[in-house]
Amino acid sequence: MPDQEQDKSIHVWIPNIFAFKGGIQVYSGFLLKALQNSHPHIQYEVFLKHDTYASANFINSTQFHCAGTFPLAVRTLVFAAQILGHGLWQRPRLVIATHLNFTPAAYCLKRMIGVPYWIVVHGVESWNIQRPALKRALYHADRILAVSHYTRDRLLNEQHLDPTKISVLPNTFDATRFHIAPKPQYLLKRYNLTEQQPIILTVARLESSEQYKGYDHILQALPEIRRQIPQVHYILVGKGSDRARIEQLITKLNLQDCVTLTGLVPDEEMCDHYNLCDVFAMPSKGEGFGIVYLEALACGKPTLGGNQDGAIDALCQGKLGALVDPDDVDAIAKMLIQILQANHSNSLLYQPEILRQNIIDTFGVERFKQTLTNYFNS
Repeated sequence: MPDQEQDKSIHVWIPNIFAFKGGIQVYSGFLLKALQNSHPHIQYEVFLKHDTYASANFINSTQFHCAGTFPLAVRTLVFAAQILGHGLWQRPRLVIATHLNFTPAAYCLKRMIGVPYWIVVHGVESWNIQRPALKRALYHADRILAVSHYTRDRLLNEQHLDPTKISVLPNTFDATRFHIAPKPQYLLKRYNLTEQQPIILTVARLESSEQYKGYDHILQALPEIRRQIPQVHYILVGKGSDRARIEQLITKLNLQDCVTLTGLVPDEEMCDHYNLCDVFAMPSKGEGFGIVYLEALACGKPTLGGNQDGAIDALCQGKLGALVDPDDVDAIAKMLIQILQANHSNSLLYQPEILRQNIIDTFGVERFKQTLTNYFNS
């Protein structure tokens, strides 16, 4: 940045990071902390659309503006007024929008007063874009940060953007929260399981819009898995409006005695749930990246993902996990049987300490921070 820009602030526009912990929210929190750690003397103005409060877990040179206290019916208008009003008043050196829907406002600021802007693109929100305002904002962005090569390539193919503008900044995770440990006794007792039982785990929001995560296909694969591994048990962690339909499918497939729907699991129990399983499986076909893969691998667990989305990045093209056609129930069953019977060809799946170290080296916070710093300073 030019010298005369050094005293200007950076504006960061985020849906929310405190009250809800989805993939975009977690990524946005890591992005903000990485910026603060790399450039602590810059003033950050952070605009949160849906949060009603801000945590104190950030450096002092950060000012939060929360629009979540306003009714939902007027919140978008209030948030737009905040980001545009403060942008015109403060003339920041840079705007970073962590959701594509905010970018038409960034384009307006650039047109009016020349403020450059970056966009973070995650997954489904940036695929098959039809709205002209979003297309225009993408085209005029100064940099686009994609969370995976899959998202980057798909955006390039669909929107025909300048490839030099799109950089990859993969998701990261807090490795201190996820570690290798024995199966927790309290969870075995809670779910009425034994230490010897092979356990498959999926962590996902149970919403009809997120059926692409593949839990239906794991359920459909279970009868064959069960035929070869009678004691297998499937644990599906998550809550949402799709639960009733899933319960009906479980009943239809006669799987009531080998499937557990846990509902919402507290953050402090997530590591224990990963350590409870023998394989983590989410054969999705619409994931922009998938932080849950990183968390499972940090616990040293063999991990299965789909071969048609951002899981390819998270599992390093299959080096750190197993990739399968997410629409092929037979292939999913065969792959999970191989993994549970320790017959998979990738021997790394059964070396938990090496899996953990590889995932930290590739996607840990320090790598994330360094990559962002390189982009920021270029």
